[in-house]
Amino acid sequence: MKRKNEELEFNQSQIPFDVFLVDYNQHIPKDFPKASAESLKKFREAHPSLFRQKDLWSVAKHRKRVMDWLSSNPELV
Repeated sequence: MKRKNEELEFNQSQIPFDVFLVDYNQHIPKDFPKASAESLKKFREAHPSLFRQKDLWSVAKHRKRVMDWLSSNPELV
């Protein structure tokens, strides 16, 4: 049970950009495009309202949106 609580805490916490990038690429389904530092910076520029603190990301808040956005913008991958 402790493991699930740790995962939930991590997914809901605000994490640095580089930690989000690594975690995102490790946990997306194999058929989805991987993110790069450049593509995530463009995502952040396109969606400033999702970022109250410029360099903090949340798996729970951003992961699904990034997946959809990258799938819709294949030229960024």
